[in-house]
Amino acid sequence: MLRTIDLRGRSLSAAEFLAAVPRAAAARDEALTVAAAIVVDVAERGDAALREQASTFDGVTDHAIRVPASHLVEALAQLAPEVRAALEEAIVRVRMGSAAQVPAPVVTEIAPGARVAQRWQPVRRVGVYVPGGKAVYPSSVVMNVVPAQVAGVSEVALASPPQREFGGRVHPTILAAAHLLGVTEVYAMGGAGAIGALAHGVASIGLEPVDVVTGPGNNFVAAAKRAVAGRVGIDSEAGATEILVVADAAADPALVAADLVSQAEHDEQASAVLVTDAPDLARAVSDAVDARAATTRHSARVQAALTGPQSAIVLVDDIAAATAFSNAYAPEHLELQLVDPRPEDYVHAGAIFVGPHTPVSLGDYLAGSNHVLPTGGQARFQPGLSAATFLRPQQVVEYDRAALAAVRDGIVALAEAEALPAHGEAVVARFEA
Repeated sequence: MLRTIDLRGRSLSAAEFLAAVPRAAAARDEALTVAAAIVVDVAERGDAALREQASTFDGVTDHAIRVPASHLVEALAQLAPEVRAALEEAIVRVRMGSAAQVPAPVVTEIAPGARVAQRWQPVRRVGVYVPGGKAVYPSSVVMNVVPAQVAGVSEVALASPPQREFGGRVHPTILAAAHLLGVTEVYAMGGAGAIGALAHGVASIGLEPVDVVTGPGNNFVAAAKRAVAGRVGIDSEAGATEILVVADAAADPALVAADLVSQAEHDEQASAVLVTDAPDLARAVSDAVDARAATTRHSARVQAALTGPQSAIVLVDDIAAATAFSNAYAPEHLELQLVDPRPEDYVHAGAIFVGPHTPVSLGDYLAGSNHVLPTGGQARFQPGLSAATFLRPQQVVEYDRAALAAVRDGIVALAEAEALPAHGEAVVARFEA
């Protein structure tokens, strides 16, 4: 099922590594065109556009876009006890992990009487998106909301698609998770339209524009975030999921196969890649993937993802080449199933999972890390969602007269060099009689 690409005996550049396992660039380009038009439609027509989109994409009409408080209360009351317990544990763990991401304020004494304070200010209002198409993601409620709360954000608006199965309501498990976290502003709207609504606001339903939009989704959600970036902040374009497993001959092929299939069940466009220097492992994983994909609940979806051009088994000469491939690919999720994993060598990855007992599924739910991560190679420059996503570094500068006098001549010299003499004059004015 998974195609095998043999790169052994070749010295390849980063661009050549990327060309070997292409991402679905055409699909993302198409998604951007469609998503941008949807965002504009919502900005111009508000709730009328949202209702048309709900009818077209979700098969829902005449639903309450702004979720009544009673829906959240009912959902939590009906939540299965074991799911509630798991969500509460996830909240505790993600809160602990997020707290470590908030920098302490620092005051630097540049010179006597000269101080620069570095502080971190939370944004006022955020919009979080929780997918609800092929699966239900209460875990994404936790992953989005908890870091925002830890950062000190005062207003959280949550959006998730209306579900035809539940009469146009947001899925009750998502509502229950929101209620557990004290989120009261929830909207039944999905896809690119939801991202546009959060960014632009929709006055008719009481939705004010947010400052930052976060959350995972399909390629259309990721593209919509790109379309609104600049108007609002975004975390990253967290689109169709990716897993890259780097494994050697000692890895257990059954575990590698299980992890590849686990991510392929998200979406037909999910990427599942194994890179190894062990041909016997590659064959064993291929056989195990075939067997597992044929019997899993979402078999058709898994097989579509695994047979797509974005998924493959890649054979390389050694682990150094596997490392180079991984750093060029910059996966969302990277698993290291190696005798000597050396995670410090893997500099481009959204999150790294080390060892046979650290599957990506752990990070999806209860590791204490965050599962909203950059896809499409953006891990080269974009971090995953964290408390820092909702914080803005801000400098507070305070000099006394003597400290300013000490740098007066330097300021004047630089102002003259830049042909901005009024800059220097603004300093000199403070020392004139």
